[in-house]
Amino acid sequence: MTAPDPRPLLTRALDQIGELVATTPPAALERPTPCAGWDVRTLLDHLVGVHRRIAHVGAGGHFGDVPSAPAVAPGTHVAELAAARADIERVWVHDEAVLDRVLTVPWGTMPGRFVGFGYVQELTVHAWDLGAATGRTAGLDDELALAVEDTARRVLPAEPRGGDIPFGPPVAVAADAAPYERLVGWLGRDPQGLLVR
Repeated sequence: MTAPDPRPLLTRALDQIGELVATTPPAALERPTPCAGWDVRTLLDHLVGVHRRIAHVGAGGHFGDVPSAPAVAPGTHVAELAAARADIERVWVHDEAVLDRVLTVPWGTMPGRFVGFGYVQELTVHAWDLGAATGRTAGLDDELALAVEDTARRVLPAEPRGGDIPFGPPVAVAADAAPYERLVGWLGRDPQGLLVR
C-alpha cells in the first residue's frame, strides 16, 4: 500500500510556522524554549534551516549540505522563511515526482512521501515549542498534532532515547490530554512546563 500524499499536511504545517514566526515579538527572542539550550532566536534560526533543508532534500540534495541552525541576521527570519518557502513550493508542490524520489534525511533514506511526513512532524512539534516559549499554544492546529501522533509513537519507541536519538524519555500526560500535549509528551517535552526537565 502506498503511503498518502503528505503535501496537504506539509502546507498546513508550513502555514502555521509562518504565522507564528511572523507574529513573534522581538522582545521574545531571548526567552528559553522547550528545546534544551535553545532560546527563541535559536529556534527561529533552526526553522529557517529546516525550511531550506525541506527544499534541498526534496530536490535530491543531502541534508548535511544545509546547516540545521544557520546564523540568520536579526530581523530577517520572516523574509528568509518566505524565500525558503518559495523553494519548497517549487520542489514539493509543483513536482509530483518528489513523492517517490528516494531522499536522504537525518532519520534515514526513503521515498519523499515518508520524508514529507517526517517534516510535518518536525514543523508541528516546533510550532508547539515556539508557541510554548511565547505563550501561544492555544491557537495551534490540533489536526496536525492528531495527524502525526500515531506515527510518532510507532516510529519512535519509548526506549532508547538520548544520544543519537534527539528526544528525551516520554513525559506522562493524562489520558484525556489535548492532542499537542500527548504528542510533545511522547517526544520528551513537558507540556506542563516550559523546559524539558
